[in-house]
Amino acid sequence: MISLHAIAELKAFGKKGRVSDLARFYKTAPGEYGEGDVFLGGTVPQTRSVAKNYQKLDLKEVEKLFASPFHEARLCAAIILNLQFKSAKSSPERKKIFDFYLKQVRAERVNNWDIVDVSAPWMGVYLTEVDDPMPLLIKLSTSKSLWQRRVSIILTFALIRAGDLEPTIIISKRLINDQEDLIHKAVGWMLRELGKRDVMLLRGFLGDHAHQMPRTMLRYAIEKLPERERKKWLLESKS
Repeated sequence: MISLHAIAELKAFGKKGRVSDLARFYKTAPGEYGEGDVFLGGTVPQTRSVAKNYQKLDLKEVEKLFASPFHEARLCAAIILNLQFKSAKSSPERKKIFDFYLKQVRAERVNNWDIVDVSAPWMGVYLTEVDDPMPLLIKLSTSKSLWQRRVSIILTFALIRAGDLEPTIIISKRLINDQEDLIHKAVGWMLRELGKRDVMLLRGFLGDHAHQMPRTMLRYAIEKLPERERKKWLLESKS
């Protein structure tokens, strides 16, 4: 199995001294969001180098990487998908990759914030090719899974880049009362990116919702606004 060769290369990069640091950073203790995740101890650039070596891997083998208990293997699988998506020459090819990605998302294999964030912005490009991305985005946003909800908002990054801003607004409203800090950060990040395209749309959203936005979400969303305006939104959110 070629996927085992990829895992062997990832293991070769591993350093025991990094494993505990990574486990703490990605919150793997009982009750934390990454509970039970296992690390080999490699770096992201090293993982990217392995992904590049296996970028033509058959999807059946990519799925074995996604099914691995090792965090770096699942991250490698996500990066391989990105590379395959970038090189896909037709919409049917991209749909096949996107559908495969959704299968992994629903199987809870895209299951830490870095794996979501490295993959969803690229996979979301496929949504620019469909008539209506909202049913899928809304379904993901209502999931009990933290990671599926994060995927729902980060997928809209590609739509923002394509000039379609409404999906980000809709999903942000649906997630505004989410209890998870990782969702607060993701929504704030996407609102900030939306504001780079249309600052008046961001201001409209803030005018309607700043008072109910979690503090972290608000801070991320206003990060690129002028300092005086940032202070105004923070003050208004307390009233």
